[in-house]
Amino acid sequence: MATTPDTWEPALSVRQVLTLERVLAGEPEVVAGASHLDRPVRWVHVAEAADVGVMLSGGEMVLTTGVLLAGDEDKQAEYVRSLHRAEAAAVVLGLGRAFPAAPDVMRRAAERCGLPMVVLHRPFPFAELTEEVQSRLVRRKFAAVSLSEAVRTELTALITAGAPLQGLLDEVARHSACPVVVTNLAHRVLGTAGERPAVDDVLRDWERIARQAGGTEGDGWIRAELGGRGERWGRIVLCGYRGDTATGRLLADRAAEALVLHRMLGGTAACSWEEQSAQSLLTDLVSGVVPARQLLPRARAAGLPVNRRTFVPLVVHDGDTGRLDRLLRLLGLPGLVAELADGATAVLLSLARDQDAGALAAHFATRLRSESGSARTIVAAADPRVVWDDVPAGLREAQHVADAVADSAAVLDLPPVVRLKDVHLRGLIRLLRDDPQVQSFAERELDGLLCEADEDLLSVLRTYLATGRNKSRTAQLHHVSRPALYRRLEAIQVRLGVDLDDFEQAASVHIALLAHDAQQQ
Repeated sequence: MATTPDTWEPALSVRQVLTLERVLAGEPEVVAGASHLDRPVRWVHVAEAADVGVMLSGGEMVLTTGVLLAGDEDKQAEYVRSLHRAEAAAVVLGLGRAFPAAPDVMRRAAERCGLPMVVLHRPFPFAELTEEVQSRLVRRKFAAVSLSEAVRTELTALITAGAPLQGLLDEVARHSACPVVVTNLAHRVLGTAGERPAVDDVLRDWERIARQAGGTEGDGWIRAELGGRGERWGRIVLCGYRGDTATGRLLADRAAEALVLHRMLGGTAACSWEEQSAQSLLTDLVSGVVPARQLLPRARAAGLPVNRRTFVPLVVHDGDTGRLDRLLRLLGLPGLVAELADGATAVLLSLARDQDAGALAAHFATRLRSESGSARTIVAAADPRVVWDDVPAGLREAQHVADAVADSAAVLDLPPVVRLKDVHLRGLIRLLRDDPQVQSFAERELDGLLCEADEDLLSVLRTYLATGRNKSRTAQLHHVSRPALYRRLEAIQVRLGVDLDDFEQAASVHIALLAHDAQQQ
């Protein structure tokens, strides 16, 4: 349940109060409970009666001269115990009127209770301290409410504009000035935001931090639960928030409200955030923009085993991410699944070193083809990698292989898992398609057929070469008579200035055509 500004109370710590200029004028000295000075002070109260606790609601800094306690050690001890029972923040004793020094009975009782006890060595008007603290608390509350409304307004505007999860997290990180992490209930990271080095530091030690974030808060680790209708499905964590703890909780609550609203309006489940997280990670791995070593903490925090593992990079064409993810879970294969461009889906398996990577990949591909019922489902793979830094190159190689066979799966007799060696010349051309010299070669060889009006002749040439220069099969596929095909082949040879019956010349044109097609994809 999110906190509202009406129930939320700002606070100064005892330590902060003792550093105020007006308080320093009273020469304060901590005589007990020094390890508890970070307790929050929500109010200041002047009280002399021994049963002062009945007048408190918790979090008060109690000021006293001790005039009603002098000469009665039992009252002095009970005064401290009463404050402790009422969960007071601290007791401040003004020396002079009743006590020239801190009474031992009160000091020992405060130390046993863990209650900070402070004495003021110089005469000090309690009214000044009360006025100073109360005014600061009011200003803090006003600032916190203003921050709460500003954050709510900005996040709501982002949601209305259709911003993705990352946009909301970036805005929360901007306000909190610390790393922000969203997880599911299993502590698997679904999204992060903040300065990249700081986020990486958090993710590098995420297992320990996750345990801490799931328990009591401290040292700036502030969390808010995500869920609704009695069901929790995740949490947001501010990691190492350096501002006031109460303000941090308020900020985390506002962020949680926005994330729940984002999910409700988008009609998405928490698992879709997992898909987005995997997609971001695998896209960064494939692109190579971010060094693999820097992505390792993100992979580990996303739940991918990375220590002493064998990584199998796969790219699937005509495969649904939901089906792929369910199949991995069914087969008990740890891995990440993410949709890439042009209908391709990346799958990164993480296997134990003693597992047969080739056999498991083949089993996965066979089950996938069987369940999809489509001969167009292509599972391309690179050789297994045992070093994380080699994974990006493996994913790119698998993507090249998948792209190389995507348009010819009906022609080629493919194994369950297609590798670079299975696509032969087509795979090589795919890898070299961006080379300027290959591009120039393709344009030079096909120069006579590259205008739009010659697209029909280019299609005939493509089929003729793909069928091994089988004229009967080519005529059949293009639904023309053999004499009509001969006329078109003659026109192609004239335009290109080649003899397609010559093996070397036909091979040169075939290579140029493969390169041309690869460049168009």
